[in-house]
Amino acid sequence: MSFHQQFITLNNGNKIPAVAIIGTGTRWYKNEETDATFSNSLVEQILYALELPGVIHIDAAEIYRTYPEVGKALSLTKKPRNEIFLTDKYSTQIKVSESPVTGLDVALRKMGSDYVDLYLLHSPFVSKEANGFTLEEAWKDMEQLYQIGKAKNIGVSNFAVKDLERILKIARVKPQVNQIEFSPFLQNQTPDIFEFCQDNDILLEAYSPLGPLQKKITQDDTEPFFEYVKELSERHIKSEAQIILRWVSKRGVLPVTTSSKPQRIADAQNLFSFDLSDEEVDKITELGLKHKPLRIYWNKQYDKYNYTAQKV
Repeated sequence: MSFHQQFITLNNGNKIPAVAIIGTGTRWYKNEETDATFSNSLVEQILYALELPGVIHIDAAEIYRTYPEVGKALSLTKKPRNEIFLTDKYSTQIKVSESPVTGLDVALRKMGSDYVDLYLLHSPFVSKEANGFTLEEAWKDMEQLYQIGKAKNIGVSNFAVKDLERILKIARVKPQVNQIEFSPFLQNQTPDIFEFCQDNDILLEAYSPLGPLQKKITQDDTEPFFEYVKELSERHIKSEAQIILRWVSKRGVLPVTTSSKPQRIADAQNLFSFDLSDEEVDKITELGLKHKPLRIYWNKQYDKYNYTAQKV
């Protein structure tokens, strides 16, 4: 099977691989970073991904506490650094380091890299009392890192429209990315965020794009959405996960996924070996919207928006 890779051009002209295949959170997340919690299996998964063709997109974060594993894999791989796209996120709600500047300095040291390709504020939940700086001041730090080249691109995560509007009022550098929870069962993490980001040329990235499959139970098999995804899987000779990830990409959103199974990692890296028609994309969208909202993360903060989560 031939390999096909696609890239998305960000609002600053830089390019980003159109799928991230190794997310180091979720199952790899840990509460403390010690020798005892070091995950050799994560190192092996990253190394496997780095053996695949093309530019490999790795998604890390300060709060995941997996920098040692990422650093170990980067030190062992033969893939050149310019064929690795490394995303990192500064922890805002849970304070780990003093500021985005110091946080990235620590991250780069632990990962053994001079820069990250994308650096995000992990959430908009920032206050002078809890963090020692405001959201606007945090963004100024991000711009500083962008200007000196330690972060080739900068953005945010889990930001609602009102949060982005605060940033845009003071920004010299517009966020390139907003990474949010997005799936057929959660097509607006917060009110109108999908449309706002597309209208303002801010790339949406989708974490937990496979939530519908991860939370599926046997009784769901006869639901029209799952029946249709299964039909497409058989029609295109692709896994159901690939069908949903391809739907995400066809919506103009970058899917961020991961797996402990090497074949699924390879399948995600070669996501663009097939296509979905506009009619197929529209039907997945329509059937997904008929399902009640499925929100896996940030429930306390965002469940209040469930009434708009399935409106596009």
